[in-house]
Amino acid sequence: MAGKDLRLNGTGLRAVAWFKGFVAGLYLGGRANTPAEVLAQPGPKRLQLRMLQDVPAAEFVKALQKGIERNASDSERVALAPRVQRFAELISATGTVRKGSVIDLDLDPARGLLFTLNGTLRGAPVEGADFYAALLRAFIGQRPYDERLKAGLLGQPAQ
Repeated sequence: MAGKDLRLNGTGLRAVAWFKGFVAGLYLGGRANTPAEVLAQPGPKRLQLRMLQDVPAAEFVKALQKGIERNASDSERVALAPRVQRFAELISATGTVRKGSVIDLDLDPARGLLFTLNGTLRGAPVEGADFYAALLRAFIGQRPYDERLKAGLLGQPAQ
């Protein structure tokens, strides 16, 4: 991606009780075992989600906004708000994401976040490595969606 080879850093499952939502894989240019190492790593990155259930776009938007809010400071939330809204609109335009779908959330440093659904780019890139970092922190930050998912993406054993 963006002229660089990416390697699978780790995988994890997003599950709540018996509901298994998706399997995620984090792809980086080099190995990273901590959130700080992931975020500091230069170059392209990919967070890939493989859906295990049908999920309405509204649920994705809600989770995105909550994840970013939980892991960003007040000033970061203000700076990110227009881009969070733009990304939410891209997700909303997809309707329901079907079981078996693959979502790629890619950072191309020259362009920003690229949102791809089943191999098709959806809309224009969302600018800024800071936006991509905020999105990643929802998965691997201090207050992630799921601690087991975080551990898996960082290549650590589940706790």
